[in-house]
Amino acid sequence: MFARGETIVQLMEQLAPKHYAVPDDKIGLQVGTAAKEVKRVLVTLDVTPEVVREAAGLGAELIIAHHAVIYRPLAHLRTDTPAGALAAELLRSDIAVYISHTNLDTAEGGINDLMADALELNGRDVLEEVHTDQLYKLVVFVPESHHEQVRSAIFAAGGGWIGNYSHCSFNIEGTGTFVAREGTDPFIGKKGQLTEAKEIRLETVVPMSVRKKVVSAMLKAHPYEEVAYDLYRVDLKGRSFGLGRVGKLAVSETLDQFAERVKRALDVPFVRVVGDVAKPIRKVAVLGGSGARYIRHAIFAGADVLVTGDIDFHSAQDALAAGIAIVDPGHHAEKIMKPSVAKWLSDRLKEKGWATEVIASQVDTEPFRLR
Repeated sequence: MFARGETIVQLMEQLAPKHYAVPDDKIGLQVGTAAKEVKRVLVTLDVTPEVVREAAGLGAELIIAHHAVIYRPLAHLRTDTPAGALAAELLRSDIAVYISHTNLDTAEGGINDLMADALELNGRDVLEEVHTDQLYKLVVFVPESHHEQVRSAIFAAGGGWIGNYSHCSFNIEGTGTFVAREGTDPFIGKKGQLTEAKEIRLETVVPMSVRKKVVSAMLKAHPYEEVAYDLYRVDLKGRSFGLGRVGKLAVSETLDQFAERVKRALDVPFVRVVGDVAKPIRKVAVLGGSGARYIRHAIFAGADVLVTGDIDFHSAQDALAAGIAIVDPGHHAEKIMKPSVAKWLSDRLKEKGWATEVIASQVDTEPFRLR
């Protein structure tokens, strides 16, 4: 059995939820329909004519890309323009395109984490916070016999995390009362009689991102047909998600040595370097894509160097004056997402028993050539 496009989109939005994206980012399904069976998926950084031909040759019905096909509003859809011709070819080949952009940058395990992993950065934090996972308090009353079963289900679904502490809960013994009326099938007691039950008041915290999943798991594990529980928002900050990462190298190295590390780790033919090549580098900020506007964030974070693409002349001068080094591997360094996203999605589909194949694009979409 092959997965439908909607299922694949849902899985991608588990990896990179849409609400992680910065405001007005052009993400989601941009071309075609997801309401169809998908035998093959092609994962790419960019959607170019060469990538569309690759997808058609592979028989892929869906492309998952990082960079949008439609980024600026289209005044027309003329097939004698590059944008129009690309859209026409996608529609003619019945290939849908789904975009995961800044939400994939922000996501745990997304592009910025992949780049930080490749550079072997430890003790990481986000460079700029984009989203905070709002916390909720879940209170549920459980009979003693099913207390551990319900609590374990809540934890397994993602509840009970406070910072880096998991399985957090508070449990109080008490007595619950109820009268089961006609049409009920009580787990404890008899219809029409006041029943007293030894119960546990179980309290824990639940992030908004897994709220529905946790409540569903809790209800499924609970023996009562009518479960008494409360779920309310609390004024506490949950986990932070954001653009870029800041971390440390295990051992300090010179800027020249670090630039070579970036070339190897991100598999790029060259980098542009701003700063004294003898400068010691230990604390590193990294941000995939265009990161000139994040130089001040890197300085504020105390980074010795910022690894990012598309640095312009004046931004480089400003960084030099401010004393922060820059290593620019180019925008195309984000290609690191192709094999990783393809593997993640393939693994999730296999876990669910779908035969849909996920392939990382082999087309090089780097527009620059060094001469």
